Order: sequence, then structure tokens, then C-alpha cells
Amino acid sequence: MKVVVQRVSEASVTINKKIVASISNGMLVLLGIVEEDTQEDIDWLCRKLIGLRVFPDENKVMNKSIQDTKGDVIVVSQFTLHASTRKGNRPSYIKAAKPDVAIPLYENFIATLQNSLGQSVQSGEFGADMKVKLLNDGPVTIIIDSKDKV
Repeated sequence: MKVVVQRVSEASVTINKKIVASISNGMLVLLGIVEEDTQEDIDWLCRKLIGLRVFPDENKVMNKSIQDTKGDVIVVSQFTLHASTRKGNRPSYIKAAKPDVAIPLYENFIATLQNSLGQSVQSGEFGADMKVKLLNDGPVTIIIDSKDKV
């Protein structure tokens, strides 16, 4: 399981010209899932996300977490995070989990993150053609892969 985390001043997700998620200060989390991902990956990534100190403290040092700031979160499924570009110019998405595996893991990731944060987490819609709009704050963009725990 892989995430791209972006600290944002604002972010939104639009599907069919309708805004389905919208936040101000917080995190936009792009989530990529592979077939071998499990609840252990979800639990580890959620702990990592809620403890990630990427928000400024009173001295403008990145020393606060999303939990400290009570910031908002949007989670968006993104199978392209597992693209392979080794051969040719057309990416292969063979490593990305198929919907029957990915959808339950995606939904469980959101539920686990909500429970861990103790607040609502907004999301896009799995498999939908989404328009994601964001104002990256910093910019701060971090990639975390649950397979790189060591």
C-alpha cells in the first residue's frame, strides 16, 4: 500500500461536475493498493499518517501532526501510484489491485483512519473519473510505502 500525502490549504474532489469532498487546512491522501495488501498495511499507514509531523508549530517548524492541528483529510484512490514504467512509454498497472480486492481495502483504510483520528474523513469515489483540486501548502508532499517499513 502506497500513499502520497500532500499538506494542503484547500482541496476538493469533483465527480460529474459535483463537489463530493472539500476541505481547508489538512491532508490530501492519494492511496494506491496492491493485491498483497492487508489490514496490517492499513493499520501501519494510518498510524504513520496521524503521527506525521508536517504542520508548522508556533516557530514555523514542521512539528505538529494532523491530530494536533485537528485538520481535515480527503482520501482518494489512485491505482496509478503502482504504475510500472520500465518498458516503453505506456505505463503498466499490473501491480494495482483489482476492484474486488481494492474496494474493501480502500473502504477499510478510510474507516480505520476515521477511527484513529476520531473525526470524519472525506473521500473520492473508487473507480470514478475524479477531478482533484488542491492548493499544496509549503509545498509539502511525502510518499510512504507500507512495504518499506524498515
